[in-house]
Amino acid sequence: MRRVGVSGVKLSKELDMISDNKTRHETKRREAAQDTAGPTGYTSAENTMPGPMWVPRSRGAVSGILLILLGLWGALIPFVGPYFSFAFTPDHAWTWTSGRGWLEVLPGAAAAVGGLLLVVSRHRVVAGLGAWLAVVGGAWFVVGTTLAPVLHIGDPGSPTAARPGIAAVQQLAYFDGLGAVILFLGAAALGRLSVRSHRDVRRAQRRPDSADEPVSTAGAAHTGRQEETSKRPEE
Repeated sequence: MRRVGVSGVKLSKELDMISDNKTRHETKRREAAQDTAGPTGYTSAENTMPGPMWVPRSRGAVSGILLILLGLWGALIPFVGPYFSFAFTPDHAWTWTSGRGWLEVLPGAAAAVGGLLLVVSRHRVVAGLGAWLAVVGGAWFVVGTTLAPVLHIGDPGSPTAARPGIAAVQQLAYFDGLGAVILFLGAAALGRLSVRSHRDVRRAQRRPDSADEPVSTAGAAHTGRQEETSKRPEE
């Protein structure tokens, strides 16, 4: 009976030591979590969790790259087109006019900057601003030549091609068709940015779980080592 009592006391001491180790480990883990809390009051894992304004870069990557290329085309083609006999009057390369600046360079730059924002930004508002820049630039390519005489911002010129078919292609490539494509891409990007897909929600839920998993695994291993150490002196 005496041996049974001694064994019970030893078992009780071991259980107390295990409980104390677990308590200390939980206290240290809470202190570490408080130390890593960011300015918002959340832990580092929660701070890295995507919020409602976060958007993956892949959401606007394709549209953004196409908008950059089309914007560069619209802004540069009036200056390099004469090299290929594909131009509007005046038929001289690298000749600046107010009409080219307002009707081609300005909307082309807006579309290119909007596409760049779509490619590099992960913030929904910033990417949306880029999409709106592209929409405005595309719309101005379409209506700018009509409003230019009313606003007195310069003459867009006329196609240099003698054949009506080539002249129509030049009109589409410089203004109407180019603007329609840019407007479509910008509107499509706006539509994709206006919704939060199920994939975004799943990614937001997966990030904190993956960040907490190494901590819990390391804590379990540390607790197991402490239990083995506490049992050795008793043996």
